[in-house]
Amino acid sequence: MAGLTSMPMTALAVVFAVAFVISNRKKKREGPPLPPGPPPTPLVGNIVGLDPASPWLSYATWGKEYGPLLYTRFFSQEMIVINSEKIAKALMENRSHIYSDRPVIATTEPLGLGFNMVLFRYGARWRQHRRIFHQAVRPDAVIAYRPLQMQKGYQLLLDLLATPDDHVQHLVMHSGAIIMQAVYNYDTLPKDDPYMTVIEKATKIIVDELRPEVAAIMSAFPFLLHLPGWFPGMSINGRTADSMKYTKAWVEEPFKYTQKAIKDGTAGSCLVTDSMRKIEGKDDSDESTKAIKEIAATAFLAGAETTQSTLRVFILAMVLYPEVQKRAQALIDSVVGPDRLPNFDDRESLLYIDAILRETMRWNPVFPLGLPHASTEDDIYEGYYIPKGATIIPNAWAMAHDETKYSNSFEFIPERFIKPDGTLNDDQVTFAFGFGRRICVGRYFADASLWSAMALMLHTFNFGKTNDANGKEIEIDVKWSTGVAIHPLPFPCSITPRNPGLTEDKLRQLIHTSQ
Repeated sequence: MAGLTSMPMTALAVVFAVAFVISNRKKKREGPPLPPGPPPTPLVGNIVGLDPASPWLSYATWGKEYGPLLYTRFFSQEMIVINSEKIAKALMENRSHIYSDRPVIATTEPLGLGFNMVLFRYGARWRQHRRIFHQAVRPDAVIAYRPLQMQKGYQLLLDLLATPDDHVQHLVMHSGAIIMQAVYNYDTLPKDDPYMTVIEKATKIIVDELRPEVAAIMSAFPFLLHLPGWFPGMSINGRTADSMKYTKAWVEEPFKYTQKAIKDGTAGSCLVTDSMRKIEGKDDSDESTKAIKEIAATAFLAGAETTQSTLRVFILAMVLYPEVQKRAQALIDSVVGPDRLPNFDDRESLLYIDAILRETMRWNPVFPLGLPHASTEDDIYEGYYIPKGATIIPNAWAMAHDETKYSNSFEFIPERFIKPDGTLNDDQVTFAFGFGRRICVGRYFADASLWSAMALMLHTFNFGKTNDANGKEIEIDVKWSTGVAIHPLPFPCSITPRNPGLTEDKLRQLIHTSQ
C-alpha cells in the first residue's frame, strides 16, 4: 500500500481525475442511511486515514467512535466493516444467501490465484470445489490423518532439539510437510525441498499483496495493473509476474507427482489419490481433474500458512506467559508422564491444551481481517442500508478484543475458555475461521495439527526469554508482519529440553515408545 500511495504526481493526477468522474456518476439515494463511518476525503474516500500496515487497528479505532458496523469507501469501492461477532453472524450466517459471495479482487488473476477456491465467486464452480474438499476434511474423515500429524510432530521435536534457533523454519517445514503428505502423499525433504521452496516464494508474495485495500485501488483503476514494475509506486506489478510463475509450478508439479504415482500403482491414500479414484470411470473428465488439482493447491495455501503462523503466536505466548506454560506442563506430566509423548487419546484429559489453542487463535488472529465477502443484494440491518456489491470485511481482530466478551483481551488467559467444573465452554473462536458458507472447510484438520504440535512441544521443551552477552535478560519488543495473514516477526527466545539430559538418541527412543 505504501508504494501505491507514493505514486508520482502525474499518475496521481490521472487517478484523481478518474475518481472525480466516478464520484460524480453516483446518484443520490433516498431511504435508510448507510452505516456511520469516518468522513471520507474527497475523491479517494477513507484510504488516506487508514494504517496501511495494520488496517484492522484503524477499523477497530473507527468502530469505537462510530459503532460496530462501519461504512467506508476507497475510491469507488464501498466497504462495510464489521467489528462485532454478533453482527457478523447475523449477516454472514443468518443471511448467508446474500453474503456468501466474494468481491472481484483485481489482483487475483495477476497473482496467479485463479485456481484458489477460497477466492471464487459464489456459484457452481465454488460449490463443486467445496464439495470435493469437504469430503476429504469433514470431521469424521480427518481422524485418518492423525498418525501423519503425530509423525510430523515427532520430527518437529527432533528439529527443535537439534537447532532451536531455527524454530521458525522448523514450524514452516512442519506445517508444509503435513499438508504435502495429506494432499499429495509426498514426503518433503528436510531441507531445500523443490516444491516447498517454490510454494514458500509464492506464499510470501500473496500474503503481502492480497489485501482488499490494494485490490480496491486496482479495481477502481485497472490501468495501474498494466504499468511496468519499475514504474514508481508499482513494484506490485513486478511481484505479480514472479507470483504467476511460482503459482503455476505450485499447482502443476506436485499434482504431476501424485498422478505418476497413481499411474505406477504406488500412490498412497491422500486427497488427490482418493478424489481421483472416486471419479475414475464416472466423471474423470478434464474439468473434474482440473478441479481436484486446484483444490489440492488451495489446501496448501489455506492450511500451511495458517498453521505455522498460529504456532509462532503460540511460542510467543509461552515465552511471555510462563505461568500458563507451567500449568500446561504440570497437567501433561500428571496425565502422560515422562516415559511417553502425548497423543490424541489423551486429548479429553488435557483440556487446558485446548484452552491454550483457543486463546492462541483469539489473542492474535493470524487472519485479522479474515477474507472479504460481498453482498449480492441490497439489505437493511437495524435501520442501516447495506448496498449490493459492497465489500464486507469481518474484522476478526476487533472481535478478538471485544472487552464485553473477553475482559483483559490483550492478556493471554486460557482460563477464559474453561467452565467452573473444569470442562471447556462453547466458545470455539470460530470467527478465526470465517463465517457462514465461507467458513474454512479445513478447520478440523487444522485444529488437530495445532493441538498435536502444541501438546508435543509443551511436553518436551521449555520456552523462555534469553540473555544477552552480559547475562541480562532480553526484553521482547514484539513486531508483526503485514499482509492478509500476519505472524510475529522473529524474536529472541530460548527453547531448551525440559529434561536437561535429553539427546537425539533418547528422544528417538521416546518417540519409538510412544508409537
